[in-house]
Amino acid sequence: MSLVKLYDTTLRDGTQAEDISFLVEDKIRIAHKLDECGIHYIEGGWPGSNPKDVAFFKDIKKEKLSQAKIAAFGSTRRAKITPDKDQNLRTLVDSKADAATIFGKTWDFHVHEALRIPLEENLELIFDSLEFLKKNMPEVFYDAEHFFDGYKSNPEYAIKTLQAAQQAGADCIILCDTNGGSMPYEIAAIVDEVKKHIKTPLGIHAHNDGECAVANSIISVQQGIVHVQGTINGFGERCGNANLCSIIPALKVKMKRDCISDAQMKTLRDLSRYVYELANLAPNKHQPYVGNSAFAHKGGVHVSAIQRHPETYEHMRPELVGNTTRVLVSDLSGRANILAKATEFNINLDSKDPVTLEILEDIKSMENRGYQFEGAEASFELLMKRALGTHRKFFSVIGFRVIDEKRTEDDQPISEATIKVKVGGKVEHTASEGHGPVNALDNALRKALEKFYPKLKDVKLHDYKVRVLPAGQGTASSIRVLIESGDKEGRWGTVGVSSNVIEASYQALVDAIEFKLHKDEETAAPKK
Repeated sequence: MSLVKLYDTTLRDGTQAEDISFLVEDKIRIAHKLDECGIHYIEGGWPGSNPKDVAFFKDIKKEKLSQAKIAAFGSTRRAKITPDKDQNLRTLVDSKADAATIFGKTWDFHVHEALRIPLEENLELIFDSLEFLKKNMPEVFYDAEHFFDGYKSNPEYAIKTLQAAQQAGADCIILCDTNGGSMPYEIAAIVDEVKKHIKTPLGIHAHNDGECAVANSIISVQQGIVHVQGTINGFGERCGNANLCSIIPALKVKMKRDCISDAQMKTLRDLSRYVYELANLAPNKHQPYVGNSAFAHKGGVHVSAIQRHPETYEHMRPELVGNTTRVLVSDLSGRANILAKATEFNINLDSKDPVTLEILEDIKSMENRGYQFEGAEASFELLMKRALGTHRKFFSVIGFRVIDEKRTEDDQPISEATIKVKVGGKVEHTASEGHGPVNALDNALRKALEKFYPKLKDVKLHDYKVRVLPAGQGTASSIRVLIESGDKEGRWGTVGVSSNVIEASYQALVDAIEFKLHKDEETAAPKK
């Protein structure tokens, strides 16, 4: 079967999503990551629309990509202007991109209402624009905007627009579900009809308004389409675009279609998280294939089964996309979960060991009080070490005091924490201010301990979440605090629960520091 070309439009269509904006430097970095993952075409932007995209095409020429081609995006010429005089088309040529992609009107409704020109004149716009670009650029793609809606409205005219693109020499004609409302069965039937009239290679560009963008892209390939457009993580306007992080493994693993190499597909999860990071968005943990929860197992029956045969509850091996099987610990857990987590943490547990049952009972009791370990695996590891007697107490907190003071009505409150810790036989008593009481307590605790454990300076608090637990007690309800901490090597989560938010935060902060100290000690220990 022929190679399916992947065309990424994260840097153009993806940035039309709410809350997403990339600097030019971000776009360059993402382009390198897309290139490493094996993406064939990277749409860098619309150079005729804004200075940022002009800067991208200028800067990307200085970069060395291993195989990806850069595409510039634009539209057909304006009515009553020849292509060589059209500023939009001239800008595409001036970008010196490897390919140009322009969109044109396919839906007769748009020709009448948006362009306000005769249907025949629109065909001339498509033909003239593509013919001009073909003479001036290495590759030219035509995005048939609103194609599926246009075909449903007036199939004869929709096909004529594609034929105009074919006659002009377009290298690929992309059928666009711009409004994202078409169903897979409609896409399949229409693609079959198009193939009777068009011999030029066909592509698909699907939006996700009907939650079918990935399905529509996949069924298009099944019907013979050889060029798939999409974005990383499905970023895009309104409900987003077709998600390449789902399309790629579906093509390779499910359909056995060639698109990128096995080694490149293993970078897919890293690519997904990298783009989330530069977009300053939290990754969607439930995202298929690459999300943290995509191969996470919580129920004891599931865990027991996947330990014998992973395919019992996993549709594919997570390692193929750079993900891993995760075992979650909760009040649904059985011994299999505990043993699986112990193996993950290199802790030797026996299924018949009474300690295993003790840990299980502790977890169920703690979760009944509001603890949750799915996002706090570091706290869970410390719990197991304490039960096994292998937990080392690096320090003890003799006591602490946190003061919030608002000196005048218009001033921000001042937070100060005082703490007394004991390390070995030495007592350290110190104080620190912070942005709020929890930050002050965190600063004071670190300040007291960094004299004894300098590597704690590497630890950063990345995320802090507070959840009021449903107990019907109003302000006296229990509070669960989840903290994500990290150093240069990785990140870890800890949890605390109390009716006092400071005490719950304190528990999670102490676990975070203890986990770091245990981790460093184990790393430094000589291998046996």
